[in-house]
Amino acid sequence: MAITEYEDQIQEIVSKPDHSEFIYDFLSVYDIPRATVTKLRKGMNNLAKEAGAVYLKNKLYFRVGAGDLMQDYADLQERVDELGSKPRYLLVTDYQHLLAKDTETNETLDIEFAKLPQYFDFFLAWNGIEKADFDKENPADVRAAERFAKLYDVVKNDNPNATPKGLNLFLIRILFCLFAEDTNIFEHDLFTNRVKQMTADDGSDFDQFIGSLFGVLDFEKAQRPIDTPSWLNDFPYVDGDLFKDQHESLHFSAKSRKLIIEAGELLKWDQINPDILGSMIQAVASEDSRSHLGMHYTSVPNIMKVIKPLFLDGLREDFEAAKGNENRLQQLYDRIGKIKFMDPACGSGNFLIITYKELRQLEIDILIELNNIGVSTMYVPSVTLDQFYGIEIDDFACDVTRLSLWIAEHQMNVKLHEQISDAVRPTLPLQHAGAIENSNALRLDWNSVVRFYDGDEVFIFGNPPYLGSTMQNAEQKADMKFVLSRDIEKYKNLDYIACWFVLAAKYAVNRNVEYSFVSTNSICQGEQVSPLWSFLLHKLTIKFAYQSFEWKNNAKKNAAVIVVIVGLTSDVKNILKKRLILRSGYSQEVTNINAYLEAGPDVIVQSSSTPENKLPKMVKGSQPTDGGGLIFSKEEYEKIVSENNGFNVLFKKFVGSKEYINGIERYVLWINKQTYNQVKDVPFIRERMNLVINARTRSKNAGTVEAASTPYAFQHISKCYLDAEIIKPALIVPSVSSENRIYAPMGITEDDTIISNLALLVYDAPIWLLGLLQSRIHMVWLRNVGGKLKNDYRYSANLVYNTFPVPELSTRRKNEIETLTYNILDIREEEGGTIADLYGSPLAKKNPKPMNERLLRAHKKLDAIVDRAYKSDDFNDDGERLTVLLKMYADRKR
Repeated sequence: MAITEYEDQIQEIVSKPDHSEFIYDFLSVYDIPRATVTKLRKGMNNLAKEAGAVYLKNKLYFRVGAGDLMQDYADLQERVDELGSKPRYLLVTDYQHLLAKDTETNETLDIEFAKLPQYFDFFLAWNGIEKADFDKENPADVRAAERFAKLYDVVKNDNPNATPKGLNLFLIRILFCLFAEDTNIFEHDLFTNRVKQMTADDGSDFDQFIGSLFGVLDFEKAQRPIDTPSWLNDFPYVDGDLFKDQHESLHFSAKSRKLIIEAGELLKWDQINPDILGSMIQAVASEDSRSHLGMHYTSVPNIMKVIKPLFLDGLREDFEAAKGNENRLQQLYDRIGKIKFMDPACGSGNFLIITYKELRQLEIDILIELNNIGVSTMYVPSVTLDQFYGIEIDDFACDVTRLSLWIAEHQMNVKLHEQISDAVRPTLPLQHAGAIENSNALRLDWNSVVRFYDGDEVFIFGNPPYLGSTMQNAEQKADMKFVLSRDIEKYKNLDYIACWFVLAAKYAVNRNVEYSFVSTNSICQGEQVSPLWSFLLHKLTIKFAYQSFEWKNNAKKNAAVIVVIVGLTSDVKNILKKRLILRSGYSQEVTNINAYLEAGPDVIVQSSSTPENKLPKMVKGSQPTDGGGLIFSKEEYEKIVSENNGFNVLFKKFVGSKEYINGIERYVLWINKQTYNQVKDVPFIRERMNLVINARTRSKNAGTVEAASTPYAFQHISKCYLDAEIIKPALIVPSVSSENRIYAPMGITEDDTIISNLALLVYDAPIWLLGLLQSRIHMVWLRNVGGKLKNDYRYSANLVYNTFPVPELSTRRKNEIETLTYNILDIREEEGGTIADLYGSPLAKKNPKPMNERLLRAHKKLDAIVDRAYKSDDFNDDGERLTVLLKMYADRKR
C-alpha cells in the first residue's frame, strides 16, 4: 500500500463524527486478517474484561479515555505489566488526544487525535515492518512525492489544455509554499490556513485565490497595491524569480483543493531532503517513472565519490592545514565563495545540491575555527547560490533544481544559526542561482553558461546519459556528429557520454578547470579507448579515477550499472601524484593513470588487421546466412542419416561460442556444387534449400541476395576451409564469454568441425598457443583492451589477439606450456561436463558457481610458467601485469 493510502484511509476514520467503531476500522487498515477484526468486533476474541477496552492477544490493548487521559494510560500500563504475554501496542484516546506505546521498542506517541494519519508508520509492526526499516526505505521525501503525484494527476486531468510550463510552475510554487510554512520562511501553517479560510470547499474560487497570492509574492510589501488585502500582506516578499511569471489560469475542484490542504496538514515538510525530493518530484511528471518513486535519485555516497576527489578532499585538506592561522583560514573562506560549479546534465540538481551543502558546511567550519582561535568577525556570507550552474534539457527539471537549491539554502541557513548563534542569514528574498539553463548541453556553448575570467576556478561534474551507439536515436546521433566529428574520426562507435567528456575538455584546456563524470566503463575498454582517449589525453591528464564498480541508486528495485568515474585536469605539471581507486575499493597514489584506468604509461592500443606478435593468423568463423536451412540439430541429423544411407558424408559438426561453451551438438550441410547437383532433388535437401533462398532473397544486402544463387554454400567461408582438403582441428575462441569466469574458455575442435562466425579460430594451431591465450596475463589484456558486450568479455582478433604483446618464447618454454595445456585438456575430458560446468561462474555476484578445482590448479600452474616469460619474479597483481604489457606494446611501436 502506498504511503498516501495509509494516510487517507486513517484520515477518513478519524474524521468520522461517530468513533464507536474506530479501533476496528483502524486495525483493518493494517495486515490484521479481516476475520480476526470481525471476531473482535463481535467480542469473540476480545480478552479485555473492562468496558470500553479491546485486548487482541499479542497485537493491541486499547482503551477509550474517560477523563484524565494520562491516568488512563498509566492504569493500562499497570494492567499490561501484569500480563504474561504483552501486546505489541498500548493505545488510549479520548478522540481529542491519543497516547500510544510500542512495548517492543518502548517508543511512545503523544499526539492530537486528528494527527494520527501522519503517524501511521508507528503501527507498521502489525505488517511485519519495523519503523526503523520503514524510515530508512521511505523518508519524508517519498511521502511528499506520493501526495504530490496524486495532486499532479488531479490538476492535470482537470486541465487537459493547460501548458506543461504553466502546470509545472503552479506545482513548483505550491511545493515552495508548503515547505515555507513548515520551516518558518512563512508564518507557521500560513498558506494552508489561508487556503482553508479564503477559498470555497468546491474549489471554484481557488484559481482566483492562487493567482492573487502568486501575484504579490514577487513584490516587496511597500511596492504592493495600497488595496492589497491584509491576508495577502501576511505573506512576505519571496523574489528569486520563482513568482516572476504570471500564473496561468487553471480549473480547480473540491478534490484538488482538499489534496493541497492535506499536503499541508499531513506532511512534515521540514524533514524534506532537497537532493532526494527533487528527483522524485521530477519522476512524478513522467507516468513511466512512477513504479517506485524512491528510485529516481542518485545516492549521496555515490555523488561524494565524484566531488570528494575532484575538489572537496582538497578543500578539506587546506582547511586542516589552515587551522590556527587566521590569514590562511580567511583566504580559504574567500576562495570557496568564488569557485564556480557546473553540472552540464543536472537533471533535478542532485550533484549541485550536495555540493552546495558541503561548501556551506565548510564555510560554517571555518567560522567555528576562527571563533576557536579568538577571532571575532561579523558574519559575511561566502558561498552563494550564484556560484552554481546547470544545463538540463527538461524544463520541469530545471524548475525543480531551482526549488531544491532554495530549500537547501534555507536548511543550511538554519544549520548556520544552530552552530553559530550570532550568525544569521535570511532565506528571503530568495537568492538567484548562477544559471540553470533549459537547453541541450551538446548544442550550447558552455562559456555562455559559465563565463571564465582570469583567476577563476571552475569544477564541472555530473552523471550524463551513457547510451551506447546502438541505443542512440536519430537526434542523439546528430548530437554526436555535431560535437565529435571535427575532432574524432571514428566517433560513431562511441557512447553518447563521450560528447560531455569532449566538450568539458575543450572548456578546460589551458584553464584552471577540472571535471569528473560518471560513465559506463565501456569508454575505458575496447574499441572506444583509441578514438576518445587519444583526443582527451592529448589535452589533459587523468587526476583521479575509480575503476569499474556497480553504481546503484537508493531503490529497492534498480539494476546496477557497471561504471567508472574519471576526473581530468589540464594542470599537468602540478598534479604529481594521482589517485586511483581500485576495484577492491582501496586507493593508491600513482604517478600516472592511463586510459584503461590502471597505473602506467599513457599507452593506447590501436587495432591491427595483422598479428604484430608473430603469432599465427586468427580469423572469423564461417557465416551461413541460411534462414535455418543449412544447420541441423543433433536429432535432425541423426534422423536424416538413419533414413538416407551414406548421407553422413554431407555433414560436418558445427560449433560457435554458445555451442562450444554449453556442449550443444549441431551439424551443418557442407557440400560443393557438384555434390549439390547430385542430391538437390532429395526432399529434405530441396526443402532446406528453399529456406536458404527465401532468407537470402529477402535481405537488403546485395551480396546476400546474390548468394541465393548458391544456396548449398555458406555466404562466407573462412579461407582456411576453402584451402583445406581435410578439415583439421582448429583453436576456437568464443567471440563473447561471461565475465563471471576466471578464464575465458577456449579449446581445440575435433576433425571435420566447422567454426561459425560467432567464434574466432586459428587453423591447425600449435597447442602452446592455446596455453598462451588461456593464461591469466592474456586474460588481463582481454579484460582491459578487448572491452565488453554488456557485461561479457568481447574477444576481437584485431584489437586483442593481433596486439597482444608476446615475448620471445624459447622452444623449452613452448614445450612447458604445451605440456601443461595438454594436462588442462585431459582434465576437461576426465572430469566430464560442459565447458560452462567446468569453468563455472565463481566471480558472479549472485549464485556464484565454483570452477572445477583440478582444472583451477592446472590453470594456475600454467599461469606461473607463462608469467615467467614476461617477468623473472612474481607479479604483485593484475595491474602490474597490464603495466608490463602496455610497456611491451609501446616499445614494439617505437
